[in-house]
Amino acid sequence: MNTSTTATKVLAWCLHLLVIGLLVLTVVRVVVGDAPDAGAVATVSAVLALTYAAGPLLPVVARSTRAAALWLVAVGVVWLVLMSLSVEGVWLAFPLYFVQLHLLPRRYGLVAVAVTAIGAVAGFALHQDTVTPAAVIGPTLGAAVAVAVVWGYQTLYRESEQRRMLIDELTATRADLAAAQHRAGVLQERERLAREIHDTLAQGLSSIQLLLRAAERALPSNIDSATRYVEQARIAAVDNLAEARQFVAALSPPALTDSSLADALDRLCTTTAAQHHFVARFHLTGTPVALPTAHEVALLRVAQSALANTANHADAANVAVTLSFLDDEVAVDIVDDGRGFVPDGVPRPGKGGDGFGLAAMRSRILDLDGTFTVESAPGRGTALAARLPLPATAEPAPTEVTE
Repeated sequence: MNTSTTATKVLAWCLHLLVIGLLVLTVVRVVVGDAPDAGAVATVSAVLALTYAAGPLLPVVARSTRAAALWLVAVGVVWLVLMSLSVEGVWLAFPLYFVQLHLLPRRYGLVAVAVTAIGAVAGFALHQDTVTPAAVIGPTLGAAVAVAVVWGYQTLYRESEQRRMLIDELTATRADLAAAQHRAGVLQERERLAREIHDTLAQGLSSIQLLLRAAERALPSNIDSATRYVEQARIAAVDNLAEARQFVAALSPPALTDSSLADALDRLCTTTAAQHHFVARFHLTGTPVALPTAHEVALLRVAQSALANTANHADAANVAVTLSFLDDEVAVDIVDDGRGFVPDGVPRPGKGGDGFGLAAMRSRILDLDGTFTVESAPGRGTALAARLPLPATAEPAPTEVTE
């Protein structure tokens, strides 16, 4: 409910009641005073009451300035007739000021108030046969008070409306901002899920598929090799199941549970080399420091995705994974001697190719204000480098992993 509109209606009805009350008071004072023209005063007062009542009852008066002006002229004419019969009519000038200022534009309202004040002074002087200071000051002061009150109220009302509109705009803007943040959060979460699924489950399933194909090729002539491939596939399935459970629970990767990033990368190289036909070696340089979980997860996922790409596409014989702790950054470099490729020629995700792995790795690193580079050429292998800034409060964290 608009409280300003309600307050305006209440004030308007109070003003109407004041006019009727003053008319009744005028008639009573004339009748009680045994004025010779009491009957005429009562008749004109009744006509004035009916004329005034027509305004609130006719909606056109509130909607049209022209209709309001005509109504006020009619009321003013009848009021002047009353003033000519009895000085008691001067009391009606004060509520008429408010009605005129409320219904007419500011300029015309001020003119109407001035005319009404002059009529009140003239009527008072007519019945007193002289113009006294009180006769001038009373209506004039009443007009000044009415103008100050009405204009002050209108100013406050306009400011209130502007404030209400600003609040409505702010509420709408906050709703739009919340919706935009929600959409951005949904898109960010989708991207995060896509990266996690690609770097864990998808790569794990790809490894399982390669191992089962190797087991299929080994059968039936080489049962021992086939059994070994199946066992490695089973281990890969168990590891990926653990990844999936941790992923659903939004926890750190199992490889980082109760171990350092260096340990996790060393185990990753050992496991990958056991599952595929290439040698994967891990190297650690620099003095290890404690890293935020987000940094460790990002670097581990980059290494996982890079080794999976090597196994699936590079046809490499050797891969080197190096974790380097430098003065102000930590870096993971993955270098292989495979067939290589043209980095700019990798199709983007959704553009007909399987370029999501590189895009996901780059996105992970850039999200943490790091840098990600890829160097490769056909027949010359591939080198990936992911670098992240070290936190300002990083402290040494010794590890037992050695080169």
